[in-house]
Amino acid sequence: MNKIFDNTEIALALKSDSELNRALFLFEMIKKAPLVKIGAAVTNFALKAKLPVKKLIRATVFDHFCGGIDEEDCQGIIKKMHTKNVHTVLDYSVEGKEEEKQFDETLQKIVTILEFAKKDEAIPFVVFKPTGFGRFKIYQKITKKDPLSEGEKVEWEAIKERFEKVCKTANTYNIPVLIDAEESWMQVAADALIEDMMEKYNTKDVIIFNTLQAYRWDRLDYLKNLHQRAKAKGFKIGMKLVRGAYMEKERERALKNNYKDPICKDKKTTDNLYNEVLNYILDNLEDIELFAGTHNEESSYLLMDIMKTKGISENDKRIWFGQLYGMSDNISYNLSELGYNVAKYLPFGPVKDVMPYLIRRAEENTSVAGQTSRELSIIKNERARRKSKNVH
Repeated sequence: MNKIFDNTEIALALKSDSELNRALFLFEMIKKAPLVKIGAAVTNFALKAKLPVKKLIRATVFDHFCGGIDEEDCQGIIKKMHTKNVHTVLDYSVEGKEEEKQFDETLQKIVTILEFAKKDEAIPFVVFKPTGFGRFKIYQKITKKDPLSEGEKVEWEAIKERFEKVCKTANTYNIPVLIDAEESWMQVAADALIEDMMEKYNTKDVIIFNTLQAYRWDRLDYLKNLHQRAKAKGFKIGMKLVRGAYMEKERERALKNNYKDPICKDKKTTDNLYNEVLNYILDNLEDIELFAGTHNEESSYLLMDIMKTKGISENDKRIWFGQLYGMSDNISYNLSELGYNVAKYLPFGPVKDVMPYLIRRAEENTSVAGQTSRELSIIKNERARRKSKNVH
């Protein structure tokens, strides 16, 4: 297949020279893993001590990876990306909350985003994390089948009500919801709750999407079993397919607690499993819709290949490609140029509250072999191209 992802002119058309220079600086920093750890510690300290660092963060890492502090603030970027037919998934990236009041605020924020998306064709999906709606510990206890206290039962009912409110609203507006996956030791509870929502709201259109993390060796079997249940009960499946985001944490916990590591033994096995799941979904497209969240070029080429072989049109509404804002523009914009459905996850939220997300993202980048180097080579190639053509 023609290596379309090497075209930096299309990939970075929306970036000015100064934005390219900022991206180069950031990825050079991210490449140095110790610097990421030092930078994370210093930033956390400065924010907690209320030192005046917000402007600096906003002008560098925040503005590269995030859309703004609220949905209105993101509008310029949403419109700009949509000029190239790249859509937006507004991602309220505030993590680590533990109180009922905070969960209710997150719920209200997701409903607000749904209202916002209803008026804008550039925003075809909304997204939330299960732990945005309730404490991690509750999901964990249900996953382990541990009994809940009376207070915890009330919390679980509140979690279910929050899920229900968002999914019902999404169904009313006909806007699909992508629900993120988290750590394996809480995921069984989240999966069961999401399946209930699919059974209720995915009878006609696919409104509810779960997330399948392909670095878990058990996930293809999970999908096949879910597919059988869906066929028996008469509902469709929405699946966002990713590799995964909690590998080090998963491995450490399995070792510490002496249970079988839930993560594939190496990257090649993960890549193979991702591609197997891709094939399974495309073989069952009447029952399963796909949001392929990947920064992996080979998997993106494979999906394009399968679509071509099966005679599936580029803009088939059942298949979306997704990448994170600030990364893999060479995949996103070259795909959209050819007419594929593409959406960027656009994180947003108050600077201080989004920092845990940004730090996690930077740490993930340092641990993914080749990702940062690829970003750097794309940026450098485009700078060289512009210099040779004297383009600004």
